[in-house]
Amino acid sequence: MAMAAANIGMMDGAYFVGRNEILTWINTTLQLNIAKVEEACPGAVQCQMMDMVHPGVVPMHKVNFDAKSEYEMIQNYKVLQDVFNKLKIPKHIEVNRLVKGRPLDNLEFLQWLKRYCDSINGGITNENYNPLERRSKGGKERGSKVSNKATKTLQSNSAGRVSTDHDYYGPKMTKVDNSEKEQQILELSEKLGDMELTLNNMEKERDFYFSKLRDIEILCQRHELEHLPITKAIQKILYAADATESPLPEAQGIIDMSPDLIPDESA
Repeated sequence: MAMAAANIGMMDGAYFVGRNEILTWINTTLQLNIAKVEEACPGAVQCQMMDMVHPGVVPMHKVNFDAKSEYEMIQNYKVLQDVFNKLKIPKHIEVNRLVKGRPLDNLEFLQWLKRYCDSINGGITNENYNPLERRSKGGKERGSKVSNKATKTLQSNSAGRVSTDHDYYGPKMTKVDNSEKEQQILELSEKLGDMELTLNNMEKERDFYFSKLRDIEILCQRHELEHLPITKAIQKILYAADATESPLPEAQGIIDMSPDLIPDESA
């Protein structure tokens, strides 16, 4: 099952899991507080997920939970790739794309990772696994910063904004106004992210079916097949320009006019 999950295709249901579900899974499982999937781009989260489902395989002392530069992030992904190699997981990691912090690239990898982790022990997590303790094993002993990093950053930014707004607009400017605006921005950002994900999945589905139609077209263009009635019938469907009228009856007519294709019931 785990090997099957490692080879899941791009049209698998795993890639239709929303970012909110992915974030909830990460934060709940590892006791973190990340707000965006791209915050996982340093690779430490992925390493710890593998540490959870495969105890003792990940060298946690090599994982840098405070990685900021691309060089530090790449070192984390090297650890992760070594783990994949040890477990014979045929998954190539697009490191150069992930470390750029692009939301869709990181979301796709986390979607795959969730599907893989769910395939291990039926997705049942080890109750004895202590993510905070395991992070303390991380590189440079900086694991504790991860769980509090997002919260501290939000508190710091929020404090700075309130002070500025108070000075500029006067004491009657309420925090609620800012809070409502921030909530609206957050909701719109989530909607935009979901729309991007939907569009991305639609494009994948379009390319998936287009490639199949293209394969059929190439097959029909073979010299020994292109003059056959069945080939002409298929091409009639492939090249139909009218989207409101089905070309199937005309294609069936081509086959009906070819006695060689109609089975002899008397035989």
